[in-house]
Amino acid sequence: MSLDFQSIREQVKQLGDTVVLRERELRGKRNLAIELLDKNADNLEELRQKVEDVIRNYDASLRCALPVEEALNASFSPPDPPPGLTLIAADGSQINPDRNAEVNYAVVNVGAIQMISDSGTPPSTTTRSQLLFDEQLYTPTGRRSEASLALKRDLNERQILAELAEGFTPPVVTFTDGPMELWEGISGNSAERDDFQESLNQYLEALKSLHEQGVITAGYVDKPGSNLVVRLLEVLMTPQEDLPGIKKLRHLRGITDAAVFGEMLAAGERSSVFAIQSQSSKSYPGPLTLHFFYLNVGRAGAPYLARVEVPAWVVEDQTMLDTLHASLINQCRVMGVRPYPYLLHRAHETAVVRLPEKEQVTAMIAQELRERGLQVSGVSSKQFAKNQPGRTRING
Repeated sequence: MSLDFQSIREQVKQLGDTVVLRERELRGKRNLAIELLDKNADNLEELRQKVEDVIRNYDASLRCALPVEEALNASFSPPDPPPGLTLIAADGSQINPDRNAEVNYAVVNVGAIQMISDSGTPPSTTTRSQLLFDEQLYTPTGRRSEASLALKRDLNERQILAELAEGFTPPVVTFTDGPMELWEGISGNSAERDDFQESLNQYLEALKSLHEQGVITAGYVDKPGSNLVVRLLEVLMTPQEDLPGIKKLRHLRGITDAAVFGEMLAAGERSSVFAIQSQSSKSYPGPLTLHFFYLNVGRAGAPYLARVEVPAWVVEDQTMLDTLHASLINQCRVMGVRPYPYLLHRAHETAVVRLPEKEQVTAMIAQELRERGLQVSGVSSKQFAKNQPGRTRING
C-alpha cells in the first residue's frame, strides 16, 4: 500500500470542517460579482478606459475580459439554425517522446469529421498522422517538449479545418476543442521564441484562410475554470489609489466566470460577447481579434457552462454569431444529459491514439531499423521493471 489512508482520512475530515464556511464565502463573492455586472451593465466605455489605464500604468500583463457592445449582464436565447448547414470539427492527440521506450519517436494525430445538417448523408472522417523521428524530435534549443508537440497539434487542427472547409457553400461552421488563443509555453530563449513565432504565423494563415472563405470558426472550452470577466470586475471595484497594487489584489478570488454566469443564463442562452485582453492580443489583429462568450448548454435546473472563443469576423456578423450559437446548442443536445458537441466527441474518437496502436507504431519503427542493419537498444531497465505482470500504477 503506497498511500497513508489514515493520514488522508484525517485531512478529509479537516476539509469537511471548512468546506461549508468556504462555500458561504464563495456564495457572497458570487452574489457581489452578479451585482457588479448588473450595476455596471452599460458602463462599457468607462470599463474599457479603466482597463487601458491599468495596462498603461500598473500592469502591462493584465489578462481579463474587455467589454465590446452588448450589456455586461445581457443574455440571448438560441435562434433556429439554418438548413443545410455544413459542420466540421477537428481534434488532436499525440504520442510524446519516451526515452525509456524501445525506440524514441513522437506522433501528432489529427482527426476531423464533417457533416451537412438535414441532408441524410452520414458524416465523413479524415485523419492526418505525422511521425516525428530523429532530428525532428529537436528544436533549436534541445529536445522537443510536450508543450511543443501540443502547439504543433493545435496548428494542425486549425489547418485541417481551413483545408476541409474549401469548396463548401456558406454557412460553414468549424470548431475545435479548447481555446483558439495559442499558449506561448516557452522560456525566454530567443530560439524558442522564434520556433513559437513560426508556428503562430502558420496558425494565423489558417485563420486568415477561414476568414477569406467566410467560415464561422470557434474554440469550445468544456467546463471552463477561467476568470476573465471576474478579473474585469476586480479591476472595476479597485479604487484608483489602490491600482498600483492591482497585480496582487484578488477581491473575488475563488470565483470563476462559469460560477457567475451559471446563475444568470437560462438553458440554451449565451452571455454577451467580450474581447480577450492579454499580452498576446497584438498577435491577433483586426478580424482575427479573439473574443469569447459563455454558453449554458445544460438543461433547466441543471446549468452547464462552456466558454466559446471566436474571432472578430464572427462577432461582427450577427448572422454568423447566431448560427454558431444555434449549432453548438443543437450539437450538445445530441449528447443528452452530458452536454458536449457531438461532432467534437466524434472527432476525438477519430484522433485518439490507443495503446495497441502506439505499440504497433513502435514495432513498425523497430522492425524497419533492424531491417536496415541498425541496432535497437530496447526498453530501459526502469521501463522493463514497470512492465512486469502484476504492476499497476497511475503514473511513473
